Amino acid sequence: MSGLASGIDWTSIVNEMLTVESAPETQMNTDETTDEQKNSAYQTIGTDLTALNKDVTTLGDASFFKSRTASVSNSSVATATAATGTALGNYTFKVTQLASDAVQEGSTASGKLSSSDTVSSLVLSSAGFANPVSAGTFTVNGQTITIATSDTLQSVFDQIKKATSGAVTGSYDSSTDKITLANTDSTSTTPIVLGSDTDTSNFLQAAELYNNGTSTVSSSAALGGVNLSSNLDDANLSLPISDGGSGDGEFLINWVTINYDASTDSVADVLQRINDSGAGVTATYDSLNNRFDLTDTTAGNVGITLQDVAGHGNFLAATGLSSGTLKAGTNLEYSINNGGTLTSQTNTIDAGSSGVTGLSVTALSTGSTTISVSSDTSTISSAISSFVTDYNAVQTYISSQTVSTTSSTGTVTPGLLTGDMDAEGIVSSLRHLVDATPSGGTQGVENLNDLGVVSNGNDNTLSLSDTSTLTSALTNNLSAVENLFTNSTNGLATTLASYLTSVNGSKGVLATDESNMTSEAKSMATSITTLQTKIASDKTNLDNQFSAMETAISKMNTEKQYLDDYFSSSSASDQTAPTSVNSSSSSSSSS
Repeated sequence: MSGLASGIDWTSIVNEMLTVESAPETQMNTDETTDEQKNSAYQTIGTDLTALNKDVTTLGDASFFKSRTASVSNSSVATATAATGTALGNYTFKVTQLASDAVQEGSTASGKLSSSDTVSSLVLSSAGFANPVSAGTFTVNGQTITIATSDTLQSVFDQIKKATSGAVTGSYDSSTDKITLANTDSTSTTPIVLGSDTDTSNFLQAAELYNNGTSTVSSSAALGGVNLSSNLDDANLSLPISDGGSGDGEFLINWVTINYDASTDSVADVLQRINDSGAGVTATYDSLNNRFDLTDTTAGNVGITLQDVAGHGNFLAATGLSSGTLKAGTNLEYSINNGGTLTSQTNTIDAGSSGVTGLSVTALSTGSTTISVSSDTSTISSAISSFVTDYNAVQTYISSQTVSTTSSTGTVTPGLLTGDMDAEGIVSSLRHLVDATPSGGTQGVENLNDLGVVSNGNDNTLSLSDTSTLTSALTNNLSAVENLFTNSTNGLATTLASYLTSVNGSKGVLATDESNMTSEAKSMATSITTLQTKIASDKTNLDNQFSAMETAISKMNTEKQYLDDYFSSSSASDQTAPTSVNSSSSSSSSS
């Protein structure tokens, strides 16, 4: 403990000594922080210059000034886009016929529910209803009929007759593949009423039986349908399907091979396989017309090639596709500016069809529309405005970092980059470049002032205050504006791009400044760590030395106390001993 033996508050002495020793650390911390802040400032300048350079790159591309826009007089007939360099002018398109897809419409795809009118052996679960029947209840004339999927169709008819006390009978006609419910009394005009909100079976819907307000209700369509979720060999196709007997079924559509296994693949599986292939068709099942369709994915009057591979099954024949009819597609027919008829296989017209390079037109309907191709001055104007904005961002930020401030008491505080020659050099160089009037310019547009871009008069920023001047230049003298920026020798974009590369490139002044600030910050951090290590070591040494002093003083005090005690004891003994001798001598003398 400090001063326990010595009485000296040496802890305070040590702390004061270390405070003096650590004084340089405060300045080093300040310098390190300043270096990091400068580095961050350089990075921000670099980011702003990158944004500016992007604008300069855009404006330095001569093709950019050939940007085009296409307007359509009748957007219900067509839409249009124009690529860079498309010839300016008006083009009147007259569409007389749209392109359409070719479709292979299959013949009847499924078989009937039964080949006979007798359905006493036709079990509902295996009947080829397009929509499989579910178990539950349904209602006829207010009477509930309960069925199971294990029932036969005839047993359902019997239950209907029983539930209605013989008033309604059911029958199946194999020639039309339809079910009919009729009043037993042929003279009765009482309408049959089907269904209720509490029905739980879909029998009536599967049988296509719907109320019609009469005494006889028949299925609205043939009932046999393809079960898309069942395996191919159990899907109720019009012909028994085969895969060659070994599960390696194969057929060709537009010479693309499609494989299948009749015992494991469902109809939906094969349709999806066709659609995912490169056959160029979309395969669907039309349940209303009970047929499969193949539709070309591209329009035009082209065919669809189909072939079952010998020895590998009969998918196309079994689904009715190979015996179906090709509904030919149509080509787009149109004319331009009252010229001759032109043709395109699709509803998109490009240069290959129209001969107008860069113009793309999508026909939407028959009729006429005029497409006007003009210079895209709006896009160019936006690019120039963006250039001014990003230029100002650079100048404003550097100004905020180099300006000095004065407090109310008159104290002047310099900015982070005040006196930084590189930062100030960027400000002056950019200002000089944008203020320039390049030689070789076109009269009327010789500098940015001629585009309505002027100095705001207060600082190094620019202002696009007169947009009418810019609009006029872009509309009436676009080639001169292009030359102002893109002239390969001294165009504004050309000279700015060169300067920005030298400043903001990998070996530019900003990269060098950032590297230097990083190195200085690291060096300062190392110096701070070294100083802190030395201070810690000095504290340990001083603490140990003062502790040793305390120990030595404590030991000396202990020894002193011992000597004091010893000599005090000896002195007391010396004073007592002579009195005893005299007393003895006196006694002896008396004797």
